[in-house]
Amino acid sequence: MGKSSAFLPLVVVFFLLVAVPVLADDQEIRIASVFALSGAASASNLHQVQGVRYAVEELNSAGGLLGKKIKLIEIDNGSSAILSRLAAEKAVDQRVHAVIGASWSDHSMAMAPVLQNAGIPMITPNSTNPAITRIGDYIFRVCFTDTLQGQVLARFALEKLGAETAVIVQCIACIYSMDLSAFFSEAFTRGKGRVLNTLDYKRGQSDAEFHEILKKIGEDIPDLIFISGHNESARMIKQAQNLGLGSAFLGGDGWGAWNFWAVGGHEIRSGYFASHWSPEIGREKVREFMDRFQRFYYVNENAALAYDATMLLADAIERAGSLQKKKIRNALAATSGFEGVTGIITMDENGDPEKKAVVIMKIRQGKASLHSVMEE
Repeated sequence: MGKSSAFLPLVVVFFLLVAVPVLADDQEIRIASVFALSGAASASNLHQVQGVRYAVEELNSAGGLLGKKIKLIEIDNGSSAILSRLAAEKAVDQRVHAVIGASWSDHSMAMAPVLQNAGIPMITPNSTNPAITRIGDYIFRVCFTDTLQGQVLARFALEKLGAETAVIVQCIACIYSMDLSAFFSEAFTRGKGRVLNTLDYKRGQSDAEFHEILKKIGEDIPDLIFISGHNESARMIKQAQNLGLGSAFLGGDGWGAWNFWAVGGHEIRSGYFASHWSPEIGREKVREFMDRFQRFYYVNENAALAYDATMLLADAIERAGSLQKKKIRNALAATSGFEGVTGIITMDENGDPEKKAVVIMKIRQGKASLHSVMEE
């Protein structure tokens, strides 16, 4: 066999190795859904998983995007920052066109650098830490930020609750809790309120340890107790009620998570918290979503945000008219007036929604309902 004929099979093999992935790219749209499917965050992340899954089912039932079906790849981030980074690397290996996720801010912070470096668009439904989208121009969100949330909650405390003094309770190992507490404290103090004390706790802390924190709060007698956590907030409020503390209770959007209610939220007599959405908001888009979604899944703000993130991505892909990741990124950045279930989304220069309102929910006898809608 001559040299030229011996070389031919190698050329063919090389061509096949290169050509097959390109052909696969043309046949399907691959979207990764990266959330906690196991571990401590899995209960609170369930609704985001369902929101993405339902949106993809709707899109595929309508024919997909650009004439192609969507392949949804669900990846577990194991409820940790380290595993979130590995999950992002797995999404890169799967050659996805975009990623929806994560939920907790520390998980998204770990994922974003990997996806930015790979040039893969990422949309987080409800990671509120402002630093996440500053990581790069391929990182987006559909929720408000902790900067806005903290400012609005401080104004609500001062103007609506008439609070002049506050004690802040924060999770020492949680990016979300620490930063939201700082934004609230700054805005509350700027508004002439006084923060009497800032107390720390750790995830998984015992009720006995919470009791010691509450004893310190009882000595300060604040008008308001601001707790910027998740399920631990409910456990703490239950104890505070039993101790007879008369302060008002206020929290961030972490109180909207399923596990907050599962561990004691339904026993809270009175409180207020921030949310991204309420089914009581009477827009036609909300009513239509509720009618469809609740036939299959439980509806809450996290499901609605994940649905919006997926539908926004779909809208961007259609506007891009291409599966090139840079074109999808550019279309996401150019988003203006997108009508989502949780509100109108126009992206600013950081990849954050402009002027997204904060919904204030009230708790009365263990049930949450719409109190008001506040803007910056």
